[in-house]
Amino acid sequence: MSRPPRSGPQVDPGFPALKARIIARTGHHYYADKDDLLFDRLRKRFRANGLADSTAYGALLDDRIAGGPEWAALEAEITIGETFFFRYAEQFAALRATILPALIAARATERGLKIWSAGCSTGAEPYSIAILLHELLGADLSDWRVSILGTDISATALETARAGIYGRWALRTLPPGERLRYFVPGAPVAGAGRDGTYALRPEFRRMVRFERRNLMDLVDGRAAPAPAEFDLILCRNVLIYFEADVVLGIVRGLGRRLRPEGWLLIGHAEPNPAIAAMLDPVNLPGTVAYRPPGAAEPVPALPVWRPESVIAPLAELAPVPVPVPRHAPASADPIPGGPDPGRAGADEPAPIDPVTSLASIRALADAGETAEAWRALRLAIRAAPTDPALHYYDGLLAHSLGREPEAERALRGALYLDRDFVMAHYQLGLLMLGLGRRGEAARALDNAVRLAQALAPDAVVAEGDGLGPRELARSAALARAGLTGDVP
Repeated sequence: MSRPPRSGPQVDPGFPALKARIIARTGHHYYADKDDLLFDRLRKRFRANGLADSTAYGALLDDRIAGGPEWAALEAEITIGETFFFRYAEQFAALRATILPALIAARATERGLKIWSAGCSTGAEPYSIAILLHELLGADLSDWRVSILGTDISATALETARAGIYGRWALRTLPPGERLRYFVPGAPVAGAGRDGTYALRPEFRRMVRFERRNLMDLVDGRAAPAPAEFDLILCRNVLIYFEADVVLGIVRGLGRRLRPEGWLLIGHAEPNPAIAAMLDPVNLPGTVAYRPPGAAEPVPALPVWRPESVIAPLAELAPVPVPVPRHAPASADPIPGGPDPGRAGADEPAPIDPVTSLASIRALADAGETAEAWRALRLAIRAAPTDPALHYYDGLLAHSLGREPEAERALRGALYLDRDFVMAHYQLGLLMLGLGRRGEAARALDNAVRLAQALAPDAVVAEGDGLGPRELARSAALARAGLTGDVP
């Protein structure tokens, strides 16, 4: 007896029309060439409503009563949420050393700042800004009126943001010392207990408020006219969803809401030459910021960080050999509450190209869907068992779930496959640091510093989430400096 065909965009006759409707309404041109990813998101809404296919779901969206709430749920579903702190370290370096100090100096008399994080997802970005301002203003913070607004289209993401409770995945680039400085470990989460969760400390949470807003309102006229009131607007990794004319409409609307000396930051992959016709670009090391035309004279550029010493030898780490399996490699246990990767389901997607699969895995993990990310990762490793990036993310996911032995095995496996994988050295160092294995932490972090320093200043760090070589070397060196005394 043959198995029925899997559901998917190729066999669902109503999918093309539904896809066209979704893109027309949301502006999410991002999905124009990503049928499999869009259909994976739609499948969740089909299941939630007990529906079989795109045609039935389209009828639900047309319903006068149920259609409105379902559109909101769908829009939240297809907007991939990013959930880790201090993403794109070079932009945060520019914020720390150039942009925020310039704004603090410009507003020293009125002692007020207004900041908008547009498309804030689960709140990591506005909370990261709150942490920076808390550190920059120090004891003077109580004399300032600081307003940080986070907005997103997803009500579910905003609920998480307001709660201020995150898992290890959202904190994956932070050394253990910084985690404890900004978060309280062991915060309870409904249905998940306390394992591996962190609550943002209240002094940072109270600096941010959240509202549900749709950036498309800036384009289609639904947003009310607003004064130029913001000193800083961040709209990062949101514009990638939209086609070019919508992007320009959104940026135009954001620019009109900037004060004359304000700043706009967009994602690394989002600059468009047409934006420079509306706003003045300011080149900073590792990034570009934008200001209203005729803004005050440029501020000094971010100084280049130069380490005091270069660690020359590449320390040995005893990486773990990675076998080439004939089928999916065994993991210690399935993720609690997650699907069994060894069992083929009727709607389980077939293994896909590892590069495409890695993007999907990251999107799932960033959205907090760890079990599904793990499931997709097992399938990807089955298809490409010698891909070091897949083993690297296996390590990150295992660490986010508190499964340190599996995380160590996966990260060492990535290094067996690519000895120069600088982010794997860095993450292994953080893992060893958290486990109190000081000698191994020192060796891994030394390797990360050495390899990062060997890269060109403008090089792209593989799987670095926008982390530049200088910033990575600095982060690894600071984590290494936390190890005092001799290490074995």
